Amino acid sequence: MFNPATLILRFSRCDWEIEEVAEAAVLPVAPALRSGKLDRPMKYGFPPFEYFGHTGGLVTYYVLFFIHLDSRRVDIAGITIHPDELWMQQMARNVTMEGCGILRDCRYLLHDRDSKYTRSFRAIIASGQVEPLALPARCPNLNAYAERWVRSVKEECLSKVILLGECSLRRALNEFVEHYHVERNHQGKGNVLLFPRDTDIPHEPQSVQCRERLGGLLRYYHQEAA
Repeated sequence: MFNPATLILRFSRCDWEIEEVAEAAVLPVAPALRSGKLDRPMKYGFPPFEYFGHTGGLVTYYVLFFIHLDSRRVDIAGITIHPDELWMQQMARNVTMEGCGILRDCRYLLHDRDSKYTRSFRAIIASGQVEPLALPARCPNLNAYAERWVRSVKEECLSKVILLGECSLRRALNEFVEHYHVERNHQGKGNVLLFPRDTDIPHEPQSVQCRERLGGLLRYYHQEAA
């Protein structure tokens, strides 16, 4: 399952400011949420999806990402400075594309009540055999995994670098997502790597090596393969 919420990260001179986007849309609470049908969401492999933005100077980039609740896998769906309805419709087509879309194996899609999740966006998602479920208003805990990922990427990566446009933002996000998947321990998953490489599981003790990303900002220590 994937889960969404929207944050804007603003860079002004040497200070970072986080501002939550107002949830303006009025969407009905999904019957499944009211009835308690989704008390155990992990069972269905829901994907939550979320928005956050990074602002440098006068330009704000909005990032749409999806996170799978069971595996914690994160997918960056798109980056734009104009998250209008047409762009959202194209993102919905991309993620529901048969055979290769992010939501191809999902039954439900959780999202908050941000006005960016328009009726046309939800209709395209539903046409891909994925049921979009709007979360109740002012309930951030129901979107906790997506909210926590935004905090992680902000604190561990974006707040420590100076980004020069979309290309550098995209590179920083891609490097962090790869680090998050295969090099970062997760306490909520038993303090293990989410998707360890075969070379990171030595059969006998070897010397310890350090793998660096983004100039040493992200580091991972592992035993060298025999």
